[in-house]
Amino acid sequence: METAVNYIALSIPVFFLLIGIEILVARRQNKDYYRFNDSINDLSMGVLQQVTGVFTKALVFAGYAFLFEYARMFEIPANNTWTWVIGFLGVDFCYYWFHRLSHEINVIWASHIAHHQSEEYNLTVALRQGSFQAFFSSVFYWPLAIIGLPPLVFLALSSFNTLYQFWIHTRTIKTLGPIEWIFNTPSHHRVHHGCNPQYIDRNHAGTLIIWDRMFGTFEPEGDEVIYGVTKPLRSWNPVWANIHYFVDIARMARRTRSWKNKVLVWFMPPDWVPDDLPPEDIEVTPLKGYKYNARTTRRMNTYIFVQFVAAIVATVSLLFLQSQLGLAQQVSLGVYVVWTLTACGALFEARPWIVGSEITRGLATTTAVWTLAGATPLGSGLPLLVSGFSILSACWLVLIRGDLAAVPADVDLRFDPQSTAA
Repeated sequence: METAVNYIALSIPVFFLLIGIEILVARRQNKDYYRFNDSINDLSMGVLQQVTGVFTKALVFAGYAFLFEYARMFEIPANNTWTWVIGFLGVDFCYYWFHRLSHEINVIWASHIAHHQSEEYNLTVALRQGSFQAFFSSVFYWPLAIIGLPPLVFLALSSFNTLYQFWIHTRTIKTLGPIEWIFNTPSHHRVHHGCNPQYIDRNHAGTLIIWDRMFGTFEPEGDEVIYGVTKPLRSWNPVWANIHYFVDIARMARRTRSWKNKVLVWFMPPDWVPDDLPPEDIEVTPLKGYKYNARTTRRMNTYIFVQFVAAIVATVSLLFLQSQLGLAQQVSLGVYVVWTLTACGALFEARPWIVGSEITRGLATTTAVWTLAGATPLGSGLPLLVSGFSILSACWLVLIRGDLAAVPADVDLRFDPQSTAA
């Protein structure tokens, strides 16, 4: 089978360009659509999803490829225009049902909730994706394989469906007239991200809003949208953001005494609580005017930004050079990215262990790059460059570690735009 093009990875420069444009437009409109900590966390989630995909995409796609090879009903040519038209409608239809059920079934919601955790709404939120979502969403596309939609056609159309949804994560575009009747738009998707009671579980469309209109899940934008989830994450840790709801379900399953409920809790809607457990009392929600925040200094934000850029460089290297890298090198890059992004979140939260962790990360990175970089296509100077950067970063953090006292960990703050340094 031919190798599929990773259109998402190729679009990374365009994503960042459009994010920059949105920031400029928002400033011209005198709007505060971005917070540094929130945006870094959003982008970290997107990076983790891409890194996870490097190691899991073959497994995720295996079901589709197997069904196409051994169970397809028809031979559909890839070079036929109608193949692409029908494939586009089929992919969008299957996405609608995955997306809808991901809001109605707990275990799938656990993989999707990451996309809804941000309490802002901007283009970085579009990149905030759950690392485990593909394991669930892939099953919904298997009927297309049985029909006979060629795998490369499916992958291209699926990528288009994902790319289309990037631009609708914005508040800078209000409404688009007649386009709103057929296509998913920023107005429609803002509703989907709202935790207002009338907006919950509405507008699940990917590209075409017609599915929501047909199946009764459409809601027009009316009252101002309040973004986030009713039980907020209250953390900048991207790894915890991916697993916390799985943990919540497991804890509920452990607490309920009924064996039936221990199973049901995984498949019931997110608002379901076993009858032998008390309902949850959530004191702080976006609906009560709170957003999770942290007061970090400009110096600390600069350090975090530099480490985040280093993680982006490592991710791009992994995505585009993976065929030239050995498994140990790929795993080392993946570990570096995960560790670095987790560190960025811990620095926002001023975790007491973070300075020691950063020193350890620098030493581990230096050791790994000198051990494994011998055959790297990036050049013989790479070990010196990476180890130098790691050592200087550790020294830099030690010098500014006093700034970590600026915010205690695990604090919910009523949002003040002045509380986060730009």
